[in-house]
Amino acid sequence: MKKLYTLLFIFLLSITALQAQSENSIKLKDGWKFIPGDNMKYAAPSFDDSQWKSIGVDKYWEAQGYDSLDGYAWYRIKVIIPSSLKENALLKDSLEFYMGKIDDADECFLNGKLLGSNGITMKDGTKPGSFLKRERATWTIVRRYVLSVSDPRINWDKENVIAVRVFDGKGDGGIYTGDLEISMVKLSENIISNYHDVKFEYKKGNIAKSFSIQNIAPSLTITGKLTIRALNEFTGDVLHEETQDVNIKPVSSQIFSYSFKNPGNLTCFYYMLDLENDNTSFTYRDAIPYILTPVPGPKPKINGAKVYGQRPGKPFLFTVPATGKRPMTFDAVDLPKGLKIDKKTGIITGSVADKGEYNVTLIAKNKLGTAKENFKIVIGDQLALTPPMGWNSWNCWGLTVNQNKVLASAKTFKEKGLINHGWSFINIDDGWEIPGGASAPKRDDNGNIICNSKFPNMKALGDQLHALGLKFGIYSSPGPLTCGGYTASYQHELQDAQSYAKWGIDYLKYDWCSYGQIAPDQSLPELKKPYFVMDSALQKIDRDIVFSLCQYGMGNVWEWGASVGGNLWRTTGDINDTWRSLRTIGFSQVKNAPYAGPGHWNDPDML
Repeated sequence: MKKLYTLLFIFLLSITALQAQSENSIKLKDGWKFIPGDNMKYAAPSFDDSQWKSIGVDKYWEAQGYDSLDGYAWYRIKVIIPSSLKENALLKDSLEFYMGKIDDADECFLNGKLLGSNGITMKDGTKPGSFLKRERATWTIVRRYVLSVSDPRINWDKENVIAVRVFDGKGDGGIYTGDLEISMVKLSENIISNYHDVKFEYKKGNIAKSFSIQNIAPSLTITGKLTIRALNEFTGDVLHEETQDVNIKPVSSQIFSYSFKNPGNLTCFYYMLDLENDNTSFTYRDAIPYILTPVPGPKPKINGAKVYGQRPGKPFLFTVPATGKRPMTFDAVDLPKGLKIDKKTGIITGSVADKGEYNVTLIAKNKLGTAKENFKIVIGDQLALTPPMGWNSWNCWGLTVNQNKVLASAKTFKEKGLINHGWSFINIDDGWEIPGGASAPKRDDNGNIICNSKFPNMKALGDQLHALGLKFGIYSSPGPLTCGGYTASYQHELQDAQSYAKWGIDYLKYDWCSYGQIAPDQSLPELKKPYFVMDSALQKIDRDIVFSLCQYGMGNVWEWGASVGGNLWRTTGDINDTWRSLRTIGFSQVKNAPYAGPGHWNDPDML
């Protein structure tokens, strides 16, 4: 009964908070109108949208019958904002428009004037037009636009028109999270905690943490109670609980600390904040970090794939993936003619002229022992005989990626031992090219693509990654622009492939993006066409490059991806850091499994 009460109590807390909010907010779930295309007249409150179609805001527009839509579209809704919102609120100074998440980019208008862009509130009088010039991914950013209650853009007790201009560069698009609302800024939004940034301490058998809660409200003291509860979420057992007083003056913070004997079966903490100011409660969840993978032992152990493919005469690079205490020496018995191994690093390089299968014995040795493993080198027509494994810059750096960040990430990648388990690729995603809207030349006089100032020497970066025993990946699009609006490969495919070869590229992610504006339709021949073109270019260069098709599963790409030269292909839209996203993508791959095999793999976006 105690376990059940604990879980029920946490559930009721969340329900109470939701009910309290709904009494002081205007829900924006129903009543939205929608039209594809782009016209700034759509922002005007007087515009007649009676012929527009109805649409929901809890799912992408592709899931609502607009499967082929990439580019611009508009949403509109009409709503009365009552002054009773101010009268009922504890904090009466600011009104918030919560617009959820929007894929990819947006400008939001209130009564014909720009309200905000990509989650950033704009001043009254700001002109629209720059919302595509963004430095990082915007589709995972929550749109919260906050105005002073005296802002002239708000029509209190009258009809207001909210218009949202959306641009989708690829795949899924639109307002997609639901639960949109207008409300006064809540007390909870004036409370900030750093508990996520503070590490747990383990001392003398105890587990401990000290973190702060900050009150950013300019004139309100926050009072209440903070309950700290340690819980085993698998069993429901409460392992520790204590309550501390909360009294935080305006624009100040309070430190909260706890320490108790570590029971050894913790899974998480709940910090439950009960506020006296407005009788609201909300909960922070603080997960205990844990690693299920056993720590590698000190003796040598060779890991990773047991087979590796390369084409005849092409540059060969393979690092023996071995765990164990360093220093360690390496060897490879019966290597085919043309290959050699660096016995200090375990990096095998060279090239093999003749097709064939070569059975090799890999050896790793340190003071504690020797490990041997059979390894097959296949020189033939296929690459990626096992799924490529590595790191991609996008979810870490987005469009702010630069050469130093990539190299630092690669060094950390190696220092942390990932290379010792077969993780070998370091891939630059979007943002290395010249922006499409820049006045600077995007290509030289001969048509060769130019890197932006963040990547002053791509060849040197490739050499450094290869010296670490890692492989080098890059990103482009078959259209004129990449998803981020940077220069892509359209009508320069062979030149770009030749540049990649000079730089030492080993992997190409080729993202559909603006090619949707080139293709006349999404028929199967049109879906295949740009990948045939780039594959033909890659076949003409003196280097093997793993070819990754990124077009989000359109046309059941798993059925034909190998026929256009693909070594792997995206089967889904973009993943994001939520369980819902991971669950939806991960558990939808069963139908694709028969199409995966040596040289051709399903890619459920970074899973």
